[in-house]
Amino acid sequence: MMATSRWRAPPGWARRSPYGCRRVARAARSASMNLDLASVLVMTALVVAVSSIVFIAETVIRRDDGVGRVWAVAFLAAPVALLAYLVWAYDRSAWWAIAVGNAAFVTTISAIWLGCRRYNARASRAAAAAAGVAAVVTAVMVVVAGPQGGDWAGARTMFTLLAVFSTLGCVECLRGALRASRTAWALAVVLGLYGVYCVVRLVVFSVEGPNGPFFQMWLSTIPSSFVTVTFTIVSLVAASVLRAGRTPVRGLQEMDAARGRAAREMARATGADSGVLVAEQFWIALQGLLTRAQWHDELVAVLAVRIDDLAQISQAFGSEAAQEVAQAWRRGVRHSAPAAARVGEDGQGLLLVTSVVGSAAEARRLAVRISRGVFEQLQAVPGAILPAVGVGVALSDTQGPDVDRLVSAARAASLGGEAVSDTADGFDPPRL
Repeated sequence: MMATSRWRAPPGWARRSPYGCRRVARAARSASMNLDLASVLVMTALVVAVSSIVFIAETVIRRDDGVGRVWAVAFLAAPVALLAYLVWAYDRSAWWAIAVGNAAFVTTISAIWLGCRRYNARASRAAAAAAGVAAVVTAVMVVVAGPQGGDWAGARTMFTLLAVFSTLGCVECLRGALRASRTAWALAVVLGLYGVYCVVRLVVFSVEGPNGPFFQMWLSTIPSSFVTVTFTIVSLVAASVLRAGRTPVRGLQEMDAARGRAAREMARATGADSGVLVAEQFWIALQGLLTRAQWHDELVAVLAVRIDDLAQISQAFGSEAAQEVAQAWRRGVRHSAPAAARVGEDGQGLLLVTSVVGSAAEARRLAVRISRGVFEQLQAVPGAILPAVGVGVALSDTQGPDVDRLVSAARAASLGGEAVSDTADGFDPPRL
């Protein structure tokens, strides 16, 4: 909400100046008194608008996922609120602008909270509906007060809702996937402090009113504008860093921890991964295959297939483009592997393939076939840059019927490490 008075320096400020110079103190106080309401609002609107445009433009360019889009709504509502307050500041008869500004302000904080919930995979229609109802109620309170409501119509409702959504956002940043990020901690601190600030505004406003000396000095429109600028800049940086960290590599690493739940989510997202086992299931299947192969004196091959540069693709082309590349990689491996082969995760961002082969030469042919299948799928992704693909092979006759040794050797071979030369009877698969 807005106020008509100008910001004034605290009484006795000159006497408390650490420099002991009244002339310097008077000059600073005079400069502060020259910060009229319209000028501060223009300055605040400019900073918030530029920050919001940068975030929204990056969201559009990156073709961001749901989290970035929800946060973009927050940074779209912020300049709308300040624009409405500017209209009111230059035309005090436009009382409706206060309703628009208050509702947009509440939408800004509630959208940040909703984005945090979506980041933690806790998005719900009930939460979104609650945020929408809160914005409508905020606007209605101003409309009910009408022109007689004055500059601070609906202020208590707005302060209360801002404090509630800030607190909810702070709590959400300290749970789920966000808890593992220090950037989320910074966002939690900012939201928590802003929630405390809103509570203080609500209490002082209720006790002494909008014209009280303490409220006018520290909690009116002009001081709160500086708080808004600080909050916008910090939250923008935090949201940008958190959004950039949402890459498919992170999703693949979470599969091992989340096991079946993550596998089902990936299957629904891609529509082609229902045959890819999670790491634990793949290791059990491989152990059983090695045991049966020993009974019949058969040779088992383990192939590790990796692609690099997913994080760089996500940064350059957006998370959706990187996700399309990851899906093409997985399809290529599944479609090229033998029908009886097992395909699974290894928990470190690789796909593993195991199958019974007749010789090292057959294992080589299988590796070439899989690498070609992966490249064919990657080339079918429109506008994507082909990432580096690595295929490593390990055989049970050189590594023994040991799951850990076979998988480790295949991983090292896919990286072109030292274990390549002895992974398959002298077969040295090239870095593809």
